[in-house]
Amino acid sequence: MTGRARAGVLAACAVVVLLAAWYAGAQVPASVPAPVTGSVRLGPEPGEEVAAYLQRLPAELPAPGTAALALVQFTAELPASAAVPAVAGTTPVTAVLRVPMPRVQTALRFQPLEQGMPVPAALDAARRRAQEQAAADAQRQAGRAADVAAAEAMALADPATPCVLALVVQAERAGLDAMAARPDVRAVHAAPTGVTARELALSPLLPEQVEHADPLPDDGQPPS
Repeated sequence: MTGRARAGVLAACAVVVLLAAWYAGAQVPASVPAPVTGSVRLGPEPGEEVAAYLQRLPAELPAPGTAALALVQFTAELPASAAVPAVAGTTPVTAVLRVPMPRVQTALRFQPLEQGMPVPAALDAARRRAQEQAAADAQRQAGRAADVAAAEAMALADPATPCVLALVVQAERAGLDAMAARPDVRAVHAAPTGVTARELALSPLLPEQVEHADPLPDDGQPPS
């Protein structure tokens, strides 16, 4: 067989293989893609005007009698003992913990809450896990970052530390309305009905953000 004939045979074989692969693929129904984790944002957009953000939230609440997940954002970080009554009548799912320090950016620590456990105990367990994370960060990092993480770990070791910045809860519209009227609650941002916790991207308002959702100053010194 000549070289030209051999090349023609190989090309024909390649075409047959490609057609077979196309046919096999066409017989398999396309699967529905899984939801992307973090595809539904709860919290203001970066740089968004705080007043405009708060104003748009009532329109995003679910219809009466319908349950949805919602990010309950507090006016200031609360100790667990105050956070529990602030979300009474709902099912807390996730805690967002933060240790406030003047002019120091500290970590947002997202902790799922164990279901079936009393809420105070679940929040306390979340605080302990956050404390362990901060202590590990202090060991892993160096310089100022290590000092900040060490200060966080020290604060989180105390159960009375005000560190609960926000909670994701499951509730019907009436429960969300009731929470929004409580004095410790700054905002209730509901997700669309049917959204699951793993689809949420959480970015709660910080108490220091009063005009725009901009980064906070980071030129202070963490407590030693």
